[in-house]
This record gives sequence, structure tokens and C-alpha cells, in this order.
Amino acid sequence: MKSATVSALTLSTILFSASAVFAQELATKDRIGLADAPKTLVVRLTNDSPNNSDPNIAEGYQKLFVDFIKKHPDWKLQMQFMSSDIGTEQAKMLEQAKAGNAPDCAAVDSFVLSQFMVNHVLADFTPYFSKEEVDDLFPFIRNGITDKDKTVRAWWWDTDLRVLYRNKSVVADAPQTWDDLKKAALASTKEGMEGVLFNGGRWEGTTFDWLANYWALGGKLVDDSGKPVFGEGENKEKFLKALNYFKDLVDSGAAPKRVTTIANYDDMNAAAAAATTALFIGGNWQYAQLKATLDEGDFKNWTFSPIPGPSADQKSTGTGGWTIASFSKDKDKVEMCANLAREVYMGPANALQQQLPTRKSLFDKYEVFSTEANKTFAKALVDGQARPGVPIYPEISNQIQIMMGDVLSGTKKPEEALDAAFSAAMEAYKRL
Repeated sequence: MKSATVSALTLSTILFSASAVFAQELATKDRIGLADAPKTLVVRLTNDSPNNSDPNIAEGYQKLFVDFIKKHPDWKLQMQFMSSDIGTEQAKMLEQAKAGNAPDCAAVDSFVLSQFMVNHVLADFTPYFSKEEVDDLFPFIRNGITDKDKTVRAWWWDTDLRVLYRNKSVVADAPQTWDDLKKAALASTKEGMEGVLFNGGRWEGTTFDWLANYWALGGKLVDDSGKPVFGEGENKEKFLKALNYFKDLVDSGAAPKRVTTIANYDDMNAAAAAATTALFIGGNWQYAQLKATLDEGDFKNWTFSPIPGPSADQKSTGTGGWTIASFSKDKDKVEMCANLAREVYMGPANALQQQLPTRKSLFDKYEVFSTEANKTFAKALVDGQARPGVPIYPEISNQIQIMMGDVLSGTKKPEEALDAAFSAAMEAYKRL
């Protein structure tokens, strides 16, 4: 009996070892699949991949990718990974696509997807996603991935939104208006905090997080033709009102001057962990990060609420996210890329990283999205606003980033900085 047990244990060990070796053969740093697989798909991804800096997330992605490639044994994925400089990475990939040198399959940020569309470099995904799947998408997602002919040009698999985080032990009640937030932030400084934090450095997050305030006023960046309009008429008045609001936060001490150097959401997490702030504007995904970073007792003090508006009934929030798209002209590679989007990203990756799905039905399918926090996020998506899907948006964002730095640092007065930003955006628009 003992020898049988030993034999069973030995067999189990052998099988486990063989399985581990097989998994290792299927996954290296730059390859998923057998090295001698007859078909290759070159894939370029962000850290939403086995390259994630969190070991647990990286391991989870590796399992998803290995399981995926087992279903497609004739293929191997040649992996490439982007740096954290997403703007530069996306611009470089667009130029490669125009020259015919882009990867077969890649992550494309939703806010620049329209640039890839107008340059006609994206393959047609329409045959690989059913009408039911497309109809299940949130409206702003569905509109974002289809061109004028209603052709699906990418699959937008995750989305997000911005909220106001607060430490309840310092700020008991959720600020409802701009004035409420200023008062709460100033009160927190009297308890040794540095006030409310937000992105103010030179990157896309600065523009996108601030836009909620402009949108809450009903402001528009572009007209129906895609032409910039934020620097003229009523839009200019609303823009200046929202800009002066942020300026006043810094000038009054409700926000520290160092916000002009914040260009990474991790800075806010670090401040929360160090107990130097009780308020910050961030993304929904940071709730899970705070839970993983803070002690259980400290985490219980943190909650979130909608970004305050100029009045209690004027609120907005930005919604973003990532897409998977193909640049290949090879039908088999396009289909394989679509398979990757569906089988790895559309659901499984959402659950792995607790990144909000873009299909309504997936909130019910995965238990992780049944939490009160995620239910609240899902409700907020209905009122979310995506960046305008027009070619000029990236330059508008770039100019707003420059403007914000000038205004918050005191280098330029708000109207002067806005006029310069609008003029530069209009010049860029004329060159399109």
C-alpha cells in the first residue's frame, strides 16, 4: 500500500513537472506559444499583459495567454511591449502603420483611435464580432470603434472613469460642489494634509481629469465637424470658469503647487499611503490599488464620490480605456487578433485587473463586478463622457496640458494661456 502511495505521488510529481515544463515552453518573456509554431502574430501591448509590474497581475495574464494559445496551437505570439510614454508610443505606431511596418495586433488607446481610423490603417473586425456583442456595448464605446460606414475597426475592451477619493476620517462628507471641495481641502490642510491632489503635469491625464469640470458646465471642445471651438463664444467663457476654478485651488492653498509636477496616478496612491493627503481626483481602478497598498484599517477610511461640479446638479466624468486593433492585411492574422481581443481581453482581463467592462452584460457575468464599488462605477458610466473621437483631439489635449502648466505655475494669466492654446489648436486643425 505504501509503495502504491509513493508511486502515485511520484506519478503526480512527474505529471506536475511535465506540465510546468510545457507551460514554460509556451511562455517566455517575448513569446507565447511553441517556438516552432508555423504561424506568428506580432503583438504590441501595454502593461495590460504578462509584462505588468504587479507580479500577481503578470502571472494572471500569463495564464490567460497560455490558455489562449493552447486553443490555437498552430500560432505563436511574438510579444512587444510599450514604454510608459504612451503618447509617444502611439504616435510612433501610427507612423509605422502608415509606412506598413506596424505590428499585426496592438493595443491602441481609445483617445487616439480616431487618428488611426482617418489614416485607414486599421483592419476590419466586423466579421469577428456578432451584432449582439456590438449592441451590448455602452453607446459611447460602440460609437468610438465604428467608422462612418459602421465598420468595426477595433475592440474597446475596458473603460474607466474619474472620481473624487477622500479619507472619511478627515473629510466626513462628500463634497458636492466646487466650493465644497475647496472648503474641505483647506480644512484638511489644517490637519497637516497638503490639500486636494490632481494631475497637473505634462501628460494626457491632466487634460482628461480636468475636462470633467468643463463638461459639467456644458462646454464643448469641437463642433460637429471636428473643428475646435473651446476658445470662442460661450465655450470660452465656460472654459475660463473651469480653468480659474483649478487656479483658485492652487492660489488659495487648497491644492499644493506641486500638482504641476504630478503626471502619474501612482503619485496619489503614494500620498494616500503616506497619509499626506485626504483628497485626490483619480481613476476608478485606484480603488483596488488602494486596497492592495493600504493596511486594512487605513483602507476602510477611504471612499469615493462623483467629481464635484459648479453646482450639485452639474456633474460630469471622463471615460477612457484601451482597444485591441489589427494592422495586418492577412485575413488569418486579423482573425487571430480578434480572437485575442475576445478570448483574453473581453471579460477575463477585465476581471483580472478589475477594469470596467465595456459590455453591460459582463457586469453580471463576473462576480468581481458585483461589489458595491463596481456597481456604483457601472451606474456612473451611463453619464460618462468620452473624449471626442476627432483627429484634432490629441493636439487640443497637448495644448491644454501646456496651458494648465502655465496657469497653475503663474507663468501666464488664464485668458492669455487659453488664447495661445486655442490659436495653436486652430493652426494644427488647418494642417490636417
